Order: sequence, then C-alpha cells, then structure tokens
Amino acid sequence: MSSPASAVPTPDPAAPDLPPGRPVHRSVARPATRALVLGALGVVFGDIGTSPLYALQVVFSIDEGAVKPTPDDVYGVISLVFWSVTLIVSVKYILVVMRADNEGEGGVMALAALVRRTMDPSSRRIGLVVALGVLGAALFYGDSVITPAISLLSAVEGLTVSDPGLVHLVVPIAAVILTALFVAQRWGTQRVGSLFGPVMLLWFLVLGVAGLAQIVKAPEIIKGLSPTYALGFVVSHPFIAFIALGAVVLSITGAEALYADMGHFGRPAISRAWFAVAFPALILNYLGQGGLILQTPEAVSNPFFLLVPTWARLPLVILATAATVIASQAVISGAFSMSRQAMQLGFLPPLTVRQTSKEESGQVYLPAVNAAMFVVVLVLMLTFGSSERLATAYGISVTGALLIDTMLLLTVAKALFGWQLWKLVLAGVAFGGTEAMFLSANLTKFLTGGWLPLLIAAAMFTIMTTWQRGRHLIIQNRSSEEGSLEEFIEHLHANPVHRVPGTAVFPHPTSETTPLALRANVEHNFVLHEHVVIVSAMAQTVPHIPIEERLTTDDLGYGDDGIVYISIRYGFGDQPDIPGCLRAAIQADDPMMRFDPDTASYFLSRATLTPTRAPGMQRWRKMLFIGMAHNAADPSTRFGLPPDRTVVMGSQVEL
Repeated sequence: MSSPASAVPTPDPAAPDLPPGRPVHRSVARPATRALVLGALGVVFGDIGTSPLYALQVVFSIDEGAVKPTPDDVYGVISLVFWSVTLIVSVKYILVVMRADNEGEGGVMALAALVRRTMDPSSRRIGLVVALGVLGAALFYGDSVITPAISLLSAVEGLTVSDPGLVHLVVPIAAVILTALFVAQRWGTQRVGSLFGPVMLLWFLVLGVAGLAQIVKAPEIIKGLSPTYALGFVVSHPFIAFIALGAVVLSITGAEALYADMGHFGRPAISRAWFAVAFPALILNYLGQGGLILQTPEAVSNPFFLLVPTWARLPLVILATAATVIASQAVISGAFSMSRQAMQLGFLPPLTVRQTSKEESGQVYLPAVNAAMFVVVLVLMLTFGSSERLATAYGISVTGALLIDTMLLLTVAKALFGWQLWKLVLAGVAFGGTEAMFLSANLTKFLTGGWLPLLIAAAMFTIMTTWQRGRHLIIQNRSSEEGSLEEFIEHLHANPVHRVPGTAVFPHPTSETTPLALRANVEHNFVLHEHVVIVSAMAQTVPHIPIEERLTTDDLGYGDDGIVYISIRYGFGDQPDIPGCLRAAIQADDPMMRFDPDTASYFLSRATLTPTRAPGMQRWRKMLFIGMAHNAADPSTRFGLPPDRTVVMGSQVEL
C-alpha cells in the first residue's frame, strides 16, 4: 500500500472482533497424508534436525572448555539434551502448544490473537498480550537470520575435518549456497518441500544409523537418558552446568519455527513426522556422539563428523550441507508466515504476498521479506566467518521466544483446554522454569555476541509498534476530514446531484465516515454514479473465514438511493480479494447487490502524509512510519482491484 491512509487501511487489531456466537477455538483438521508428512520433514524439521552438527561441539568448547569430556560431564550433558528435547519439543510444542492453533495457523502472532479472543474486550491485559505477541515475533526474526548462517557454516566446515587447508573456502561456498536458497524461494514452499522431503528423510536415517553404530560400541552411554545424571550434573557442578545450558539450548532451536510452520502442513503431519522419524533419529545421534566422546575425548573438536569413518566424511559433508539448506528453509518459511500474520493484524505495512499453492492457503512467498533476510544473513556470515563465533550470538532470541509462547499458552490454557490451577502451575514450572534457566544462561553471552539478535529484535519491535501506532493516528486524523457518512447521505437527499450510469466502488475502512474520493467526486464534479458501493475489508483475529460468512450489507437507511455499504471480513490467512467477494455476494442473490463488479470502477483515496509537531508519536517514528508507508504494496494489487478500472484520487493527511 502506498500509504496507510490510502484505500483500505487494516483496522487496529483491537478494533475488529468476531461476531457473537463464533466459537473461541476451532482447529482445522487436516489428514496426515504421506505427502504432507514428507513435506513437513523437508520444511519444518530442518532447523532442529541439523542441531547435532554443532550442539555438542559448542557445549564442550564454550567458555574455553568449562565442560570436560569426563564420564560425569558427558552423561550429564547427554541427559540435559535428551530431557530438554523431550520436555520442550515433544511435550510442550508437539503435544500441547500445537493444540492451541488459531484455526490451523501457528506462531506467536496467531497464539496472541487466540489469547485475545478468550479475553474480555475491556480488559487492560489485552495491551500486554498484544505487546508479548509483537515481542515474540520480533525475537523470532532475530533467530531467523542467525539460523541460516550458523547452519550452513557448520556444515561446510566439515570439509576442514579431513583437510584443514580448505578453511579459506568455507565462507565463499556457504555464501553461494545461501544465495541459491533464497533465489529458490519464489517457487514456493510446496515445491521446495517436495524436493527437500526425501533429502531430510535420508538425513535423519543417516543420523540414526551413525549414532546407533557408536552406541553399539559404547552401550553404557544409554545411561545418559536417566534424568538423575542431569540432576547430578547440576548439583555437583552448578556453575559449569549453568554455562552448559547456554549451549544445550542449541539442541532445541527450531521449536518455534516448527510451531510457526504449522499452517503449511498441519498438526497431524508434523506430529507424525516428529515421533516417527525426527525425534528417534536425533536422540540416537546425540547418544552416539556422547559414546564417541567417552571413548575418544579428543573427539570433542567435532564429534558429529568424527562419528563416521574417514571415507564417509566427504559424502556426509555434502548431505549435511543439503540438510542445513533445509534448516534455513524452516525459518524462512516461518518468517513468511509470521510476516503475513503481522501484516494482516496491522503490525507491518502491506507487502506483496504471492500464494505458492492452490491447495494450501498457508504457503506464501513475500519477496520483500525474502530480500531483507538474504541481505542480513549474508552480512552475518561474512562478518562472523565461522559457526563457533556465531554460536556466541545464538540462544537469547530463541529462549526469549520460547518463554513468551509459554506465557501466552498459560493465559489461554484454561479457556481452551479447561486446565485446572494445578495443571497451570505444573506447566508454568516445567516449561517456563526450564526456559527461564535457558534464557538466564544465554544472557551471559550478551557482550560476546548475544546483543546481535536482541538488536535485530529491538529493531523489528520498533517497526511493528510504530506501524500500529501510526495507522491509529492516521485513521483518527482522516476521520475529521472525511466527516460523517450519515450526514453526507442526508445532504445528498436534501440536495440531489446529477446521477450518471455505472457503478462506483469506494474501498474505505469504516461506515462511520465518508470516503474522501466519494466526497471529492460530489463536491468537485457534482455527479454521483447510479450505483455507489462503499466497501470495508477488515482483518479478523482468526486465520480463515468461509467466503459465505465474509460479507454483510447495509442500505444505510435508504433502500432506493443506490448507495450501499458492504463489510468484508477476512482472516489473517486469507487473501483480501474485494472483487471476488462481491462476485460471491451477487451469486448468493443478495437483493442489495444490483450491479456487476466486473464493470464497476474502483476509486481509491491516496494520501500524502505530512509530519507535524502534533503529539502522539515522536518525530523520528513519524518519519519511519512515512518511509514504510511510501514503500508499502500497491493497494489495488493487494485487494485484487482491476488496474484498468481503478482511479486513484489524492488527498493530504497530517501525522
């Protein structure tokens, strides 16, 4: 959209709400077909599936080797990894959080919208929930740009295990692969997933087989599955265990991306892929690496690649590189989903969204988000130069996002699941307590790189809150210029103007005020079309609304003047196609729809924004808002308006 005041600005997310009688929660059931399960393996589990590449290596190298390759430390670390993955990923996300989907959509923005729907509209806590949702999304963006860089670097660095002389080629090779990955996004998640699915299936099989082969050689490592070793490690070495937690968290990175990608494949497919393939393969590999370190303590330098024979390392590097490309795909897809949700809920400016699947509405491609992520990831890769250096920046944004998900989950669990107080307390201690410890451990890395994802998150939080606040001010300022629609229509009846043949459609955010383009047409041209349609397209806090439930019509008090108001409600996962919705209403024989949308002319009001000294927002934020509005997507494209029948009329609005 060229300006937030042009055409149909998305209302403030606190304003639109669901009509009475709509259920609070309605999960969209989607069968877990083999294609969806394979696609989920290829897109959803790439991030967490490649954690074995670097997780244990970082654990034993962090803080200059504070964690030693001794039996007690190895058993303790393996136990921490196993129970972290089990508790946070298997129990919290797969079994609990993914049940709290917002009609099939996942991610922190969808969860925050779901929480809002269960609360009293007058509650003061709504502002806190919205802030948590925005902060969680901002932290997710911070994680999304680090994951591709650290994953690709860690895989390509496998070349140096066999030949240290190749170290100078690591960054160039990783940069070329990264470029190809982002270029491929335009073909969509479905095509990428169908290509990546078989590769990830092979990857998990290799993880499991490599780990199992070492477990056979050192079966005593299985003792590490007992929680007593994790507890003993923490009790006997509290400081070292605390430091280790800052790296153990690498084993659960990707859990939030897993939830954010739920709209692409559905909960059943993701659950089946996790418990049948990903989870057992990951645990077998971590156990195998632990067994290798028990037998060969020097293997802490790179336990993943040293887990296989020398002849298999180059093929494993190639496969690992492919898997890390897929790991990057998981967070990229999640960023696309998160961005569209934020845009539809009014926290990001309208961006170009391309639907990449005819069957799955959640599979989208956002060129602007793709380009921005590519630039940031490439800069990080070139600046840090190695996965070990990037690991110091990893963790804070991940654990922060996990903790926010838990806070929102506990807020909504009583309404959704009927949880009693003891269940809420147990979940809060188990999930929130564990994640709080992870966050605390990672905060110790702030000065050595942990500031980076927080800086990115702070920038995204500022952008999202600035856009929301700016839109609110613009709508307020426009209202005074537009004037009452009711008074305008009464004036037309008292002072008739010449009516010309045809239909004029005026996209406008509300029925309370008059579209500036309509007022200008009457005041300057002294004419009015035979049929006048004022249309409001409003995003709701649910992902999808059936086409037959989207439209409501109002004759505005006069049934014979040819002026009608139409409200279109669409989910934040729906495409806001105004002509398509009007056609559907005509096919339903709505008596007020006595015109042909395929011959109608569409009139948009395009505002020129002028910053002023008026209170409400700092001047630098006003300039930021105007910059975002100037670069927003064209409203005629966003709302599906025909370019040859769309007229743009200018106006000026002060900010």
